[in-house]
Amino acid sequence: MKNKIIDYLDSIIPDPKCELKYNKDYELLIATMLSAQTTDKRVNEVTNILFSKYPSLNDLSNANIDDLIDIVRPLGNYHKKAANIKDIAASLKDIGYVPNDRTFLESLNGVGRKTTNVVLSNLFDEPVLAVDTHIERVAKRLGLAKPNDSVREVEDKLTKYFKNYNLCRLHHQLLLFGRYYCKAINPNCENCKLKNICKKDFKWSLLFYSNFNSKCFYFFTII
Repeated sequence: MKNKIIDYLDSIIPDPKCELKYNKDYELLIATMLSAQTTDKRVNEVTNILFSKYPSLNDLSNANIDDLIDIVRPLGNYHKKAANIKDIAASLKDIGYVPNDRTFLESLNGVGRKTTNVVLSNLFDEPVLAVDTHIERVAKRLGLAKPNDSVREVEDKLTKYFKNYNLCRLHHQLLLFGRYYCKAINPNCENCKLKNICKKDFKWSLLFYSNFNSKCFYFFTII
């Protein structure tokens, strides 16, 4: 099954790339932080304005917070994200670059494991796999993770299962597959060559207890 998944992803997404636009290492870090609960397309529109107006770490760290709020407003949670931009820039400006250091990156405001994995993978080609909502959905539909697995559990299982593969490439392929093919709503199942192993429409019901006075049903559904 592993080779079937890889071969299919290679056939439909032969040249996977990060869809967040950036020219400097810290721009990827900030863009990824901003991408929480929004789309890459919208982030790119905002960062085009943000990095044009504030072209350096020093500029970003000294930016007026109200102006940053106005710029990132379309992304939601804009007060927090604007503050994170200033804090991240202030933390980086003295060293002048994004280090290959998970502990340091995860100490930054607004930067969690997923954002750190994106940065380590794309900037340093580290063998890590960031799991977002698209990848989590695909992994569970394909039976590579259990429906109730946490994001970290999904990450660990995918990393172990595909340990001999290029995880950076696979991350982008799974993400793009989930974003454009195996969508949450109206996925393109008809033309998918993985539909025979997909558990999207698998439904299991178990009669747990029944008597004259009460009935209790448990339903397990993967969507």
